[in-house]
Amino acid sequence: MTTVDVSPFALDMPVPEVRERPAWALPGLPVLGVAIAGTLLAGYLIHLQTTIAPRWPIVAAVVLFLGVSLLYAGLTVVAPREARVIQFLGAYAGTVREPGLRFVNSFSTRRKVSTRIRNHETTVSKVNDADGNPIEIAAVVVWQVDDTARAVFEVDDFKQFVTVQGETAVRQIATSYPYDARVEGQISLRDSAEEITEKLSQEVAARVASAGVKIVESRITHLAYAKEIAQAMLQRQQASAVVAARQQIVEGAVGMVEMALERLEERGVVELDDERRAAMVSNLLVVLCGTQATQPVVNTGTLYT
Repeated sequence: MTTVDVSPFALDMPVPEVRERPAWALPGLPVLGVAIAGTLLAGYLIHLQTTIAPRWPIVAAVVLFLGVSLLYAGLTVVAPREARVIQFLGAYAGTVREPGLRFVNSFSTRRKVSTRIRNHETTVSKVNDADGNPIEIAAVVVWQVDDTARAVFEVDDFKQFVTVQGETAVRQIATSYPYDARVEGQISLRDSAEEITEKLSQEVAARVASAGVKIVESRITHLAYAKEIAQAMLQRQQASAVVAARQQIVEGAVGMVEMALERLEERGVVELDDERRAAMVSNLLVVLCGTQATQPVVNTGTLYT
């Protein structure tokens, strides 16, 4: 057993015992030509048997038919982006990837394995995030077979294997990170899309490597709070947004008040003592931070009467 270390997870997966290698194969068209010629010759020998007395033509025709049958049995068609895994007497004999008509061992068995890029979309799962909040999450995994020998011999069904391991990886990621970041710089499912995508791809790749599968990309397609807490979380997000907006408004208002006081003093428009300064600051902050339109008040007296 070997440990595949993918931060922040560590998976203990078995070491693959079989690795893909090229199989012995010949171009199929010349072999097909020889087989057709042998078939025609065998037919001619059978016809010859009817015109002469000796039996050697029929014997030669039977032997020729047997040889031609072996040639036909060894022909196999390989489509683009497909492979043929060859087994002889139960042992792995190699893989044929070159497309076209190929000739292999006539007594071998050939299993077709697609090497095309495929998509798998996980079901929407309800899990708890790192903070214990129930969330709904789903993802799409883009994958293809990279090692046909592992895909056939290391797992029972590599398609089902990718499906199950993809679901497991999505759940693992969802339970390892919070939905929302609590502090600045914290990785979260909602705010750190690129980081989560990378970690999800690493997690799935580590899980399916033993099956000879390569992960092209993994990306979250559905992410939301569970229905039972969605309304409460929405209110919390709205409250957080209001607080953040208020904080920004206050910071801007304080800056504007400072600038106003500095300009008045620089230009000598009015001389303010501490009490008048405090009153002006209070009035400016009310105007700048208020949520409703202010009503002007004309003061005909003084600040002190």
